[in-house]
Amino acid sequence: MENRVQLGNEYIVIKAKEDGVHVIGLTRGSDTKFHHSEKLDSGELLIAQFTEHTSAIKIRGNATVLTKHGEVESEPKK
Repeated sequence: MENRVQLGNEYIVIKAKEDGVHVIGLTRGSDTKFHHSEKLDSGELLIAQFTEHTSAIKIRGNATVLTKHGEVESEPKK
């Protein structure tokens, strides 16, 4: 039996705490690139999933992020 990481099962929820929160999906592979971008306004939610194409998600702005590992807060740029 082959050991594999199962992709596509990891979701996160991002809740914007201010207008203009940017959420950016980054690709997998030897060259990491931006492949998707969303802009959220205060109170909006985005449910994002890690996939075979998405290896990282960058969040810029004041938001709450919920994962299976717990809750974390991003902070606004000072």
